[in-house]
Amino acid sequence: MDNSVLIHPTISEIPVDLFVSKKHPGLPRGDLGFLDSSGNVVYKVTHQSLKSSSNKRVLLDATGNPLLTLCLNNSGCWQGYKGGQAEDSQLIFRVQRTKNKLTRVELEVFIAGEISTEPATCDFKVKGFPFQKSCSIYSGNLIVAQTSLMYKLHQPFPKRGKFRLTIFPGSVDHALVAALIVIFLD
Repeated sequence: MDNSVLIHPTISEIPVDLFVSKKHPGLPRGDLGFLDSSGNVVYKVTHQSLKSSSNKRVLLDATGNPLLTLCLNNSGCWQGYKGGQAEDSQLIFRVQRTKNKLTRVELEVFIAGEISTEPATCDFKVKGFPFQKSCSIYSGNLIVAQTSLMYKLHQPFPKRGKFRLTIFPGSVDHALVAALIVIFLD
């Protein structure tokens, strides 16, 4: 299956760094933001509303338009829907947690749309350590993106409030990568 075209195809010649933080002047308190190197908000993640379930997140672009709705269902799997509503016809992907230990988490990502009689194989894998804000996203054997803490000279312990997301060259949708980071951190 071609997993390169989901929302907005993004073909990049160089790695793209986004900085992930909850503390930024352009974000409401508690919202997660993905910032570019100039400090501009590229994506932000909010809860749908105060009345709805806390297991629902919405990934918005810089102008506030909903790109993806992320919902945690009763079986513990996350599902990603296109736009601001969770309609079955708009399902893009589902994420299943395969390892959930105190220090290590592994996720398998299945892109929707392919109906087959054989067992489903995952399109992406996410492996990492949430406490350290460190993970890698794989497509087969290729690393699509990685996160890492922001180390500084003369600072023995890096702060965990802000970390770097590097998306490597290729044709993966940056909004999908941001959504997978949100799910990984939850």
